[in-house]
Amino acid sequence: MASSPAGTLYRGREGMWSWVAHRITGVTIFFFLFAHVIDTAMVRVSPEAYNTAVETYKTPVVGVMEVGLVAAVLFHALNGIRIVLVDFWGNGPRYQRQLTYGVIGVFVVLFVPFVWRHLTNVFGG
Repeated sequence: MASSPAGTLYRGREGMWSWVAHRITGVTIFFFLFAHVIDTAMVRVSPEAYNTAVETYKTPVVGVMEVGLVAAVLFHALNGIRIVLVDFWGNGPRYQRQLTYGVIGVFVVLFVPFVWRHLTNVFGG
């Protein structure tokens, strides 16, 4: 049985997980934007249906879903900056792991206060 040459097996480190998360958040954002365009267009077709849709957005369930949307947009944006640095900065590939942990750190610093504030508003604080 022939073995693979050293270095050819991808071991699923930070780069793979950030790649997977970037794709998932991108698709999630795409579908949100698609739904957003559709529901906003309803105002031209039926203002009553639009008003009904907007009322459903004021529920706690949608408020929690907004947390997921903000998480997706924030991670996708920060990881996009990391990808640009890895691709266009000469030392980017060398510091890919540190950049990934930097993205996670900045994400947490920005996201946790948002979640606290947003959920306080959603649940009537």
